[in-house]
Amino acid sequence: MGRLFKIESSYRPSGDQPQVIKKMLKNVSGGVQYQTLLGVTGSGKTFTIANIIDKVEKPVLIISHNKTLAAQLYNEFSHFFPNNAVEYFISYYDYYQPEAYVPRTDTYIAKDSSINDEIDRLKQKTTMSLLTRRDVIVVASVSCIYGIGEKEEYASMSLNIASGDRISREEILSRLVELLYTRNDIDFDRGTFRVRGDVIDVYPSYMRNLSIRIELFDDAVENISLFDPISLRIIEKKSSVVIFPANQYISSRTKREAAIKTIKEELKKRIDFFKQRGKLIEAQRIEERVNFDLEMMEQVGTCSGIENYSRHFSNRQEGETPSTLINYFGDDFLTIIDESHVTIPQLKGMYKGDRSRKQTLVDYGFRLPSALDNRPLMFEELRARWKQVIFVSATPAEFEKELSQPHIIEQIVRPTGLMEPPVFVKPMNNAVDDLAGEIKKTTKNGNKVLVTTLTKKMAEDLSEYYNNLGLKTKYMHSELNAIERAEIINDLRRDIFDCIVGVNLLREGLDIPEVALVAILDADKEGFLRSETSLIQTSGRAARNVDSKVIFYANKMTDSMKAAIDEINRRRKLQEDYNKKYNITPRSIIKSKDNRMLEMCNLDYTKSAEITDDVEKKDIPRTIRLLREKMRTAVKNMDFESAIKYRDEIEKLKKLDLET
Repeated sequence: MGRLFKIESSYRPSGDQPQVIKKMLKNVSGGVQYQTLLGVTGSGKTFTIANIIDKVEKPVLIISHNKTLAAQLYNEFSHFFPNNAVEYFISYYDYYQPEAYVPRTDTYIAKDSSINDEIDRLKQKTTMSLLTRRDVIVVASVSCIYGIGEKEEYASMSLNIASGDRISREEILSRLVELLYTRNDIDFDRGTFRVRGDVIDVYPSYMRNLSIRIELFDDAVENISLFDPISLRIIEKKSSVVIFPANQYISSRTKREAAIKTIKEELKKRIDFFKQRGKLIEAQRIEERVNFDLEMMEQVGTCSGIENYSRHFSNRQEGETPSTLINYFGDDFLTIIDESHVTIPQLKGMYKGDRSRKQTLVDYGFRLPSALDNRPLMFEELRARWKQVIFVSATPAEFEKELSQPHIIEQIVRPTGLMEPPVFVKPMNNAVDDLAGEIKKTTKNGNKVLVTTLTKKMAEDLSEYYNNLGLKTKYMHSELNAIERAEIINDLRRDIFDCIVGVNLLREGLDIPEVALVAILDADKEGFLRSETSLIQTSGRAARNVDSKVIFYANKMTDSMKAAIDEINRRRKLQEDYNKKYNITPRSIIKSKDNRMLEMCNLDYTKSAEITDDVEKKDIPRTIRLLREKMRTAVKNMDFESAIKYRDEIEKLKKLDLET
């Protein structure tokens, strides 16, 4: 029997990686539930984890704390495991405004969202892979702990068709509608099917550029094939095929009828509840809203916000644990929590935030009480599903350390020989002018600087002050989107300016090899931004340049500063000893200055806008197809910003076509 996973890489483990991989694999095979990989920036933590997965004979769930980092991990693991199912599961909303009510101002905020079609496909593909194979690696955001459709229901509702099956055309069409596919003989896209005589084409919601053709003859399946929906070229002949539902929130007719019955019962109780308390407005409100949803369910099988009735469809009791992506993994899988010092607090906080918002909706008659059970997992419910967990962080929190004792495994030595930057402490009293001199010295040699302050006002003022002195400085604030941050970093690397000033420079994308100085102002102000973890993480922004250093500007030595400096010096010593032993000369990391994402943004956005503005009516269908291909390519490359623009241009063209 062959191995479940097979890593593809021209690299071999080096530095601390071989002994770390050996120890962690021994723990996994020995049934150790919790262990922590304490790996410094640049030590190759992802490659280490890939080598562990290579030997693990079970599905793997990797949880990241934000979409951008999840996309980076997805890209890396896709390259490491090209022959396995590496899947991407994040929230499919480009924009999401949850339903809410503000009693103080009597303001109801309707749910407003923009769904990314391609991410929705990737989510569907994830559940399909987990149901059909075991060599699955899922890279997910914290959205993986939110409720989705029941695993058993999703699997049982699939349509299995094989060549030679006796099944009528009408029966297939009826089953497709039951699986929430819609018929569209003109605009053939994901989640639709079309019919031409005895030929039925289905575009599964989890496939990209691939559709299924079912050819019938005399109520028998004659041929099954996969084809390209654009070129119509046959890709592969199949003897059988499984078509999974178009939506994860699906239920059989029997379950739907049972759910409608219990929803009506709950609605009656809720109306009586409000009337007994003299809340006639709330009683009328809940009656109108739920009856509208019930009518939609009875007529089309679903409704907007159907997830709020999930407890009824899954026949769960009040407060019972909801079904999530984790249910699809079965009982034996490995969980990896990336950047655990950030991800764990997020996982812990999801339930309470969701509950608070929905409780207000329930209290004022916008939702039934059962909507409270459409929720993320409580942290203890999540922990109960974990069999084996690896926490990964350069600065693990006490929670991970306590759970992992004595299995905290350090990966300090970098194969490149680069050491942690030395830390110098200087007084805060003369910090602004002293730092100006340090910036001049650093940038004179062609290197760059990152400066972090405690407040936005100070960051803005400092940036303006330095610009007036002739220093080329840019202020980076929290309201910038991913493209704007990428533009600033791109401009820094291309010498348009030399220094970034901000409040929190720990965000993704700031591992810039040219950075040789990190300055932390008010380092002695204990708190979230000046904790031991934050100081170590911020200092690590300079860990890719051999000439780098870090300056803590402070008037006193705090416990956090001392702990951070001691830990940084300990790591420096370990790397220094390794370099001497193997005669390694540290060298700065060299990274291409090409920014592919910005090239796509600056060029492709312009092109699509020109096409949309000047297109003639007869060319609209062809143009939509071209833009759709560009959108899918952008998403494949994890460039979701470009994909959003293409999607918007497609919508404009559709409206233009209707108007003309």
